[in-house]
Amino acid sequence: MRNRRTIRSLLFAGSATIAVPALAQTATPQDAAPVQDAAQAAPADNQDIVVTGQTSRNRPLITASADITLASRADIDRKAPRSTADMLELVPGIFVESTAGSVSNNYSVRGLQGGGQRFVQLEEDGLPILYSGGGADFFFDQDLTIDRLEAVKGGSSGVLTVNGAGATINFVSKRPNFDHAEGMARVTAYNYGLKRGDFYYSQPISDKLAFNVGGYVQSSPGVRDNPFDYPGWRIKGTLEYKFDGGGYMSLSAKGGEVKNAYYADQPYRFTNGKPAGIPSLDTQFGNVGGDAFTNIAVPVSTNAHASGFRPFRYDQGIVAKTAQVRFDIEKPASDSINLFLHTRYLKYSYDFNGLFPGSGTGNAGLASALSYLTPGASSPINDLLTAGQAAFPTATHFGIKDLRTGVLIGSDQAATLNALNGNGFLQRTTLNHDSIDGRDFGLNVGGRWDVDHGNFKNSLTVGVMYYNVKTSQDQSATASVVNDVKTNSDIYDIVALNAANAVVGTLSDNGLVSYGDWGAGIRVRKNSAVSLYANDELSFGDLHIDGGIRWENDDATAIDGNAALVNQAVQPGVVGVVRTVGSTFDGTYTTLHRTRAKAAYTVGANYLITPRFALYARYAKGFQTNTTDPITTIELYEAGVRYNYGRLFSGSATVFRTNFKNQNYNFADPLNPAVQSNINADLKTRGIELDASIRPIAWFSLDLQGVVQEPKLVNLQINGANQSGFTGNRPERTPAKLFTITPSIKLPHGLGEVYGRYKYIGRIFADAGNGVALPSYGVTSAGITFNLTKQLQASFNADNIFNVIGLTEGNPRQGQTQAINDGYFYARGIVGTTYGGTITMKF
Repeated sequence: MRNRRTIRSLLFAGSATIAVPALAQTATPQDAAPVQDAAQAAPADNQDIVVTGQTSRNRPLITASADITLASRADIDRKAPRSTADMLELVPGIFVESTAGSVSNNYSVRGLQGGGQRFVQLEEDGLPILYSGGGADFFFDQDLTIDRLEAVKGGSSGVLTVNGAGATINFVSKRPNFDHAEGMARVTAYNYGLKRGDFYYSQPISDKLAFNVGGYVQSSPGVRDNPFDYPGWRIKGTLEYKFDGGGYMSLSAKGGEVKNAYYADQPYRFTNGKPAGIPSLDTQFGNVGGDAFTNIAVPVSTNAHASGFRPFRYDQGIVAKTAQVRFDIEKPASDSINLFLHTRYLKYSYDFNGLFPGSGTGNAGLASALSYLTPGASSPINDLLTAGQAAFPTATHFGIKDLRTGVLIGSDQAATLNALNGNGFLQRTTLNHDSIDGRDFGLNVGGRWDVDHGNFKNSLTVGVMYYNVKTSQDQSATASVVNDVKTNSDIYDIVALNAANAVVGTLSDNGLVSYGDWGAGIRVRKNSAVSLYANDELSFGDLHIDGGIRWENDDATAIDGNAALVNQAVQPGVVGVVRTVGSTFDGTYTTLHRTRAKAAYTVGANYLITPRFALYARYAKGFQTNTTDPITTIELYEAGVRYNYGRLFSGSATVFRTNFKNQNYNFADPLNPAVQSNINADLKTRGIELDASIRPIAWFSLDLQGVVQEPKLVNLQINGANQSGFTGNRPERTPAKLFTITPSIKLPHGLGEVYGRYKYIGRIFADAGNGVALPSYGVTSAGITFNLTKQLQASFNADNIFNVIGLTEGNPRQGQTQAINDGYFYARGIVGTTYGGTITMKF
């Protein structure tokens, strides 16, 4: 990418802006050249100057001992991201599963198994969006207020931020313009129905005071077929004051309410060894969600909801609300000492209404309609049929009744059942209604002391971070329905029939066949965390030595609602043979309080062999806090080379090894979804990462980035029992190969740019047992940008041009020893060809 040379021209604020956000934010537009002009500000030897990143000023990236990436505003626009997770693909070595829609996607780094967001911290202007890291993409997405993305993997990331030992991704905002008024407006539209308008405006109020404001409004049904359209808006504004003698003070606020679609797994099959779809459910745009799931009243314990019901609203999707205020101040205390304080308070919530086909029952939940209605072990609802036989002794067989059309089909109509939607399948789909209300206070205060004696330079930064977090979660009333396998699927009641095919009783409740599937679902988490940190950067001529340490003390409380020992009866009027609300909240709590402390530390060195060629090495040991659960640690070794030959070539190669200790997470037991099973394992990964930008002529550039890695499981336990058969397996949802190739051609006379992108994702396994392999795939994208005038720009881009089928995730709710049933399995897939464009006006 054209500005990827500044990948190597700015050493990322996310590594050190957390510790010293002053370095990422100190210079006002009058004080520093814009990012794209960094090369012009370079010294005569054409070495790029580090203006952000680590903790010392004016340090060329070639002398850095950390793995750094930067993507400019132009890079982001060229990527045309449909989600925050899409933007992370700009960072080499980050594996992104961006198949859930715009939010709730998964990402991992350097061999950590997929399916989460741990060890990767997302930040906005040097402060974590959320202390824990996970779930940050609900409450942040890029707009015209964002200037660039900066990232550091490993290295000082675990020292200079919390819960980001694997990587820190920092989204840096535009600063208010003190010179003149400027504005920008953009309209965006895509073929799947997205309609969006962005705006940005900045203006000086006086020579020392300026403001900016920006945001967007949008509506979108999501990238897969959906009868619902989800609206959303966000807005952010900043008022900044410049001090005499340097430094600044700013007050900012942002808020918004955004609704989004969510997609989980859907059925696939293998045909001639390649993944394919099922009739009536398209692989590329199919979506079982639709009108039938608009508003379903799910019976629940009155201890959770006094009415005894909790609605599931697919027409609402995921509703994420944010309200944040932030204060920043940076001020030099002397020629060598700079002080800073950065703090923000975020109030947030989300209301998640998501469908999980195949959950609990795993791949076995996908079965023929005839199997569903035939009592016995092969029926995924055999318990319900057994209860129906006892409740309706006059019944001779069972049937399904379409809740949308009223059509009734009995099990004696085998041909009709086998022809249902052209595939003959039914499935169990879990209705997951999960809501969280949270508050997250963050503070980072400290100072930097710089010493410069010619050949000897030292920069010492010390500080304190404090985070106070509380989240209240309600995931009660998780239940399942029986639905068919098609886009905009129908829900069916299970009915008891007599010999004349007349209904003698209804087994289900408006399609619901179970309640309380995932347990009590009521919980509160509290964290009060204090970190003390120091980072020192020392240079003797061409030798640079860095070291840092952070000690964190987390005072954590977990309050969990208990599940009823004697299940509460459903409310009067609820039909069906399921007469209790299942394993749901009984009104009592179990409280666990623990205080945990841990130190993260790192040391690195860089030796500049020539002004264009350097070697570096780094060791880091970091960790992830997990409220009251054990702290998970990560150990990282890396060594690399950097080479820069003017405009023609710049690049780096890094070999790395990561050791994850006590990686711990829960998963639902497929035989009893209300029971949570626990995995604990060590992971070891070694690999090599490449990042290069080649520009042989002025109008053509080629960017290459990728990683080849060998991740392995060690010492895996399930529920405390050793599982030797897993040793040496690939961690679930972790590819061994990832690479991206991006060519770009400038149009003559500054008319614009044509670009392409090829992204390759290697094979992954859906389970730690490596029983289900999801094949590799490559996605081709392209775009063109036209500069119609100095103020008007139009762009068009298309993604997955060749309509490739690419699968991620598998079925994480099936367990860790998965298998394909009769050729069919569940997975989450990328979408087919999408295209659209933007028109941007500057004024």
